[in-house]
Amino acid sequence: MFTGLIEEKGTITAVEELGDSVRLTIRGPLVVSDAQHGDSIAVSGVCLTVMAQDAETFAADVMKESLDKTSLGDLQVGDEVNLERATQAGARLGGHIVQGHVDGTGRILDRTPSEHWEVVRVALPPELARYLVAKGSVTVDGTSLTVVDVVDGDEPWFSVSLIPTTLAETTLGTKGPGDRVNLEVDILAKYVERLLGAREEGQPA
Repeated sequence: MFTGLIEEKGTITAVEELGDSVRLTIRGPLVVSDAQHGDSIAVSGVCLTVMAQDAETFAADVMKESLDKTSLGDLQVGDEVNLERATQAGARLGGHIVQGHVDGTGRILDRTPSEHWEVVRVALPPELARYLVAKGSVTVDGTSLTVVDVVDGDEPWFSVSLIPTTLAETTLGTKGPGDRVNLEVDILAKYVERLLGAREEGQPA
C-alpha cells in the first residue's frame, strides 16, 4: 500500500525489452537506500517489484498487463518518474489509500497558472468518471491529489490544483497538454459501488 506522497523523482537509465514484458532500470537513491529484493516501489503510480538494486538504482519488470493499462510502456532512457516506497504500518497517512493498481490513463488537456499554483485539467476514460467527486481523492502518476471539479459526458474530465511543492517535486510540474498520465481512482468508491450493487440485486452485502 502507498499514500500518494512522492518521495523523489527518479530517472530511467535503461529499458530492456523482454518479449511480453520490459525491464526498467531506474535511478532513485532515496528509495533504494533501504530497498531489498522483492520490495514494492510505486513508479509513477504503478506498483513494481524490485528485482535487483545497487546504491543508486533498481531494476523492475513491467508485465504486459501493466504495459497495456499504464504509460510505463512509453518510457525512454532519460525520462523522469515519480517514486514512492510502500508505506509502513503505523506511519502517517498523509495522502490517501493508494494501491499502485492503475485503473487507466488520462491525458493532460491544459494548464492554467496562477500566482502560487496551477490548475490542471485531465481527460479520463468515461468508465472511471463515476468514481470521482469534487473534493474527493484521485491518484495521478502516483501523486495523491484532491479533485477540484468533475465534468461527465462523452468526453469527461476533472481538474486538480497543483501547489508549488507538487510542481517542483513531481513529474506533474513538467507534463504538458497531450501527455499521458496514470490514474488510480479511490478504492473506497469502488467498494461502495460493489456493496450497493449487491444490495440492489438482493445479495448479502
